[in-house]
Amino acid sequence: SCVGRKLAESFGLPFLDSDTAVEEAAGCEVRDIFEVYGEPAFRDCERRVIQRLLQGGPAIIATGGGAFMDPDTREDVKAHAISLWLRADPEVLHQRTKRSKTRPLLNKGDALQTLKDLAEQRYPVYAEADIVIDTGDEGLDKTLEKAIDALSRRCATDKPS
Repeated sequence: SCVGRKLAESFGLPFLDSDTAVEEAAGCEVRDIFEVYGEPAFRDCERRVIQRLLQGGPAIIATGGGAFMDPDTREDVKAHAISLWLRADPEVLHQRTKRSKTRPLLNKGDALQTLKDLAEQRYPVYAEADIVIDTGDEGLDKTLEKAIDALSRRCATDKPS
């Protein structure tokens, strides 16, 4: 989300966060949806919200970690957007998320092991993204620079002649 906000600012586009949009649509927080209705209900709502956001015109959309795992969402993203994966090792992600209380999958048990398990499941699918940028502990500015460069190059090659 941090990189997404800065990307949106750099390109003069709106920034949309799918988790925030899900919360607005559901009238409660993501963690409450997980707790009361379960992950499948959340994923269903997330899929519909992302589909709507993709139809709303040019924007930078930050999705939750599991969104791209849904085949329908992945196809919608491929059809209507440029996907960008900010790849990081699970240890780096653990450092970035360890204080967060808003990540239902990481708020129980061993968060680092959960991240390693999720990486094993998700990274092969995430690799289908249009752009993959390796990140680590280089900081927001360096990651933002990499993302702007990659998106600018991609947009330049996608322009009709």
